[in-house]
Amino acid sequence: MIPMTTAAATTPSMASTAVRLPHFPTVRCTAVPNLPPYQFRTSFKRVSESRRSTMFHVKASEDASSSVDTDELFNDLKSKWDAVENKPVVIIYGVGGAVAIWLTSVVIGALNKVPLLPNIMELVGVGYSGWFVYRYLLFESSRKELTTNIESIKKKITEV
Repeated sequence: MIPMTTAAATTPSMASTAVRLPHFPTVRCTAVPNLPPYQFRTSFKRVSESRRSTMFHVKASEDASSSVDTDELFNDLKSKWDAVENKPVVIIYGVGGAVAIWLTSVVIGALNKVPLLPNIMELVGVGYSGWFVYRYLLFESSRKELTTNIESIKKKITEV
């Protein structure tokens, strides 16, 4: 352990017996050259404050129809919950849905770690989107077919 010189310098009687710390030479590594300091480039154009304010305006207004009354919302939710007959089934479905979402995120996270698989899945998604646009959205007759399919699905869901 190397003694400290500050303790020896504070007492006058011990000033003559102060122990000096050994001097270690400074060693410089010359294998790696010194890099020049980084110069920040300002390639983006700065927009003046007056122009920035004309580009984006937000106006606050007080509109009674857009404000949400929390008491009314809670009362509405409470009345809907009281109207439910099988509350345990609804709770089980809710918990099951949350578990399904969590499990899906775990599976997708595991698939993202497999090399090349995320890129292949993205390619499949782009291909399917292109096929969907060509099949249902490009021509007027196919758009009408899509709207009739959607309407029939809506009727099936609301009839239950």
